[in-house]
Order: sequence, then C-alpha cells, then structure tokens
Amino acid sequence: MKADEEGFLYPSVEIGLCVDCGLCEKVCPFNAELESHQPQSVYAAINPNETERLQSSSGGIFSMLMRKIIEAGGVVYGAAFDDNWNVHHIAIESIADMSKLQGSKYVQSSICDTYIHVKQNLQTGRQVLFSGTACQVAGLKKFLRKEYDNLLTVDVICHGTPSPMVWQDYIKTIWQPKGADAGENTVLLSLNENPSIEGISFRDKKLGWRKYGFVVRYSDDQRKSEKFGLSSVEAKSEIWESLHDNVYMQGFLNNLYLRPSCHHCRVKSGRCESDITLGDFWGVWDVCPDLNDDKGISLVLVNSSKGEDVLASINALLYDINYKDALKCNPCLERSVQETKYRKMFWSSYSSDTVTDNIRNVVKAMRPSFTRKLYGLIMFFVSKIYHSFVPKRT
Repeated sequence: MKADEEGFLYPSVEIGLCVDCGLCEKVCPFNAELESHQPQSVYAAINPNETERLQSSSGGIFSMLMRKIIEAGGVVYGAAFDDNWNVHHIAIESIADMSKLQGSKYVQSSICDTYIHVKQNLQTGRQVLFSGTACQVAGLKKFLRKEYDNLLTVDVICHGTPSPMVWQDYIKTIWQPKGADAGENTVLLSLNENPSIEGISFRDKKLGWRKYGFVVRYSDDQRKSEKFGLSSVEAKSEIWESLHDNVYMQGFLNNLYLRPSCHHCRVKSGRCESDITLGDFWGVWDVCPDLNDDKGISLVLVNSSKGEDVLASINALLYDINYKDALKCNPCLERSVQETKYRKMFWSSYSSDTVTDNIRNVVKAMRPSFTRKLYGLIMFFVSKIYHSFVPKRT
C-alpha cells in the first residue's frame, strides 16, 4: 500500500512478483455489482449502563456487542489510536481494552494485516466481531470468500473518511513528541516542556450529545488558561472546543479532504452485507421525543438473522422505528456526500506547515458573502409579500 499526494493509501502491484491470477481484482468489492438491501428491522437503542453510554459517541450499543463477544472468549477488531495518534485496526480480547475501540474516530483507519488475523481466528472456531466502515466490512467479506457462522460484522453510518495526512499535520499543531523542537506554527511556544497527549475525543458529551465537542487531554498540568490553538480553558489537563469552532472538524464536515471514492460510495444501502449497522439517531427528537435525554441514542439497523439474535441477547433498550423516519435525518445511509468545488481549492494551497490556516481560509471562502446573504433575505421577504397578495386556490 502506498500513499498518494493526499495521504490516502492505495494498492501497488509488484509487477515482477505478479502471477496474473487476477484474485486481487476478483475480491475487490468496488469491482463487483453489489445488491442493495433494506434492513430487516430498525431500532432506536440505548445501553442501560449509564457510564458506558456516556463514554460512547451515541447510545453505547457497540460496547454491549463487544462485551458479548469477549465474555464468550472471542476477539473484537476495530479502529484505535496508536502512540502517535494514527488510527488503525487492532484486536482486543479483554473488557479492560474496550475503551480503545469506543468513540468515533474521524480519520481513515489503516487495516494493515487485520483481515489475515480475522480469518485465522475464524478458522479456529473462535467468535469474532469485526467493526469498521461499510467499505472495510465489504473488503473483509470479499477477502474471506465464504460465510462464517462465528463472524459478526458491524458497520457504521459513514459521512466519509478524511485524509490521515491532514490529521497528522493537524495533530502536530497541538502536540509534539517529547524532545522535539516546537516550530513556529505549533501551540507549544509558551511551554518550557512539550505536553503529552493522553486522550482525544471527537465526540465529547460534556455539553450534551447534540452539542458534542472536540477534546484533547494532556498528561501534564501546565495549561491553566493559556491558549493552545483551541479554546482558552481553565481546566488543567483538558481542552474542549465546539464542533463549529474546531478547525479539523470544520474541514471534515465541509468535505474538504475526504477520500475521493467517498463521494461515490458503492457500499451504502446495505450493500456491504454487514449483520448490524450502527450510528447516531439524529432526528430522534422528532421521531421519539420521549427518548431524547441528550445523552446519546443509537440508530441500529439489523441486516441479518444473526444480527437479530445477537442484538436480542445483549439486553439493550430497543424501540421499533420505521426505516423512512430513520432515513430522514440520516441520509448517509443511502447517499454519498457531494464533492465540493472547494476541495480542489484546499488541496491546491495545501501545506503541512500551515494546515490550520489552509482549512480556515477555505471554510471562510465557502461562507456566503454579505451581499449574497442580503440578497437572499430580500428575496425571502419579497416572496412572503407576493404570496400574501396572491389569492389561495380552493
């Protein structure tokens, strides 16, 4: 696998070693015509364990699935941070390690040799839970080339996968390893020693599930109220920034550095054939207002009888939902996000040394100008006035 100029990994064939078997093309899910599937059942779901629920991005159902597999002596695969805050798939086998896989990570996760290890565990008869994006689940299914009764697959409702290179360049602006020199574009100039990051959360619920924030936790106590490139805070070891203020999240949600194939995803609408699909139940306040306590609600789509059996066995709080109601506020279930013309602007001016400035400048350019806002406001009132004088049809 080799990275392109945007930091995305792509397969590179060693021509001298190729025997022309064609297997790599046969197992590629993007070379196959995959059929769409409607879910067998749809639920709003809550983990009754309040601690696990608050530690999770949404309703904490994935934690319950992990616990089920681990207690049965199985192994769970999912996305985790490494020591340098890259994201890649790892295996866990203990309840104590579940926190490594909890929480959303808005970076493309590297699979490495995970598929090989999954197959080895399955062949020994061990229970395996594999979680990932729909394309990663589809890739695993094609790699295995057969169904396994002891495999449970879970995909997440996906907006798209951002560039690992942009993430790493952003991380450098808020942290450097011990012993490294703080460059002029870092947030460490005011410190005598470089702080060590001990935790990152893309979906902190301090102000609630709907007003989630981006959090960086440090291991030293030098922060007090200095500015770290994020918000000015009083906490000694934590920085919190809202979704709308964090520069990395703004670039991600404005689709500036998603993998190009994410704009033409071919594994949505159940095409990856996972057993269970998990995500945030955005819109639950309209569909099930009584459940909306702002602590997080999971949207669960069950795609197989195996998924239904496992879900029934974990004692989650489940509420039947109509699929169309779930789809209204979760369009990524079926549709890819559109590529913006500003994506080219972002990459044409990209520099690893000025990544935050690059993102801010392009996001600012995307916002409507004062003239456009004024024109829109005028047209709104003109339309209102016009319709007030036009008689309604009976």
